[in-house]
Amino acid sequence: MIKKRIVTALKFLVSALLIWFLLGRIDIADIGDRLIGVSFAMVGLAAAVLVIQIGIGALRWGAVLGAIGSPVSWGMAARLFYIGAFFNQTLPSSVGGDAVRIYKVHRTGHTLGAAVNGVMLERAATVVALVLLVAATQPFFLPRMGPGAETWAVPAVALFAAATAAGLAFVMTLDRLPAAIGHWRLVRGLALLAGDARKVFLVPGHAVRVIGWGVLGHGNVALAVYFLARGLDLDVGLVDCLALIPPVLLITTLPISIAGWGVRELSMVAAFGLIGVPGEGAVALSVLFGLVVAVMSLPGGLIWLIGEDGGAKIEAAPRD
Repeated sequence: MIKKRIVTALKFLVSALLIWFLLGRIDIADIGDRLIGVSFAMVGLAAAVLVIQIGIGALRWGAVLGAIGSPVSWGMAARLFYIGAFFNQTLPSSVGGDAVRIYKVHRTGHTLGAAVNGVMLERAATVVALVLLVAATQPFFLPRMGPGAETWAVPAVALFAAATAAGLAFVMTLDRLPAAIGHWRLVRGLALLAGDARKVFLVPGHAVRVIGWGVLGHGNVALAVYFLARGLDLDVGLVDCLALIPPVLLITTLPISIAGWGVRELSMVAAFGLIGVPGEGAVALSVLFGLVVAVMSLPGGLIWLIGEDGGAKIEAAPRD
């Protein structure tokens, strides 16, 4: 308990220090003026898009669970995904909702291994989708960063893509650990993860569905940020958001701050600064996005409170 409190306190400290660092270098009054003058019509469009994101996330997660032989209905996946989104905003970690999803889906009758692997591989799929989306937008986005950008941006994307592929390949071979330690529970769990990873990413039909929903999910969030940027009257295009927002969100998921606050703002300033967006505009965009996401996640808390997250037991397919 003491260790948990120390970790939470450190996360609060990281968020506070990053926000303090930013506020010391930008005009706070300018940020306030931008937020006060935002177009509420654009905020409404962004909010509607983020509601759709719950459905897309549920389809992606459901596709992973189906691929590993533990299917779940879309309605169930949507309810649990919404609850997870709520806890991502309320727990002192931007991935705290993942643990809640694991617990909830395990309670519906799925094995713990399937519950854990389903969430882990769904997260992995979003990273693969991120690489594909960012790579696809490079030809259209690089001119926005000015001459010479390709000398570092293209190698950076290629390096990240290679690291992602290597990481996936490594995970898929975890069932080839020495037989002498095969009786260890952790080793058995890793072997199950390796087999499930191959089912998700090496079976064409499964891979297309899972990664396809991942790409659509990233595009959907980018669209929400684009609406907010237009509402703040920032010179930001949809392609800019498609190229910049997925990496920002990936960095935000690092469990080093409170729900990503501070990390997201600093990342947004760095990312959108590449295309000339002033720091005040990037911070206003990040704060507005964070607030809209937090508000739109509240129904997930209501679902959790009234208990509409489990329903009847689900008969999962037998695990190998």
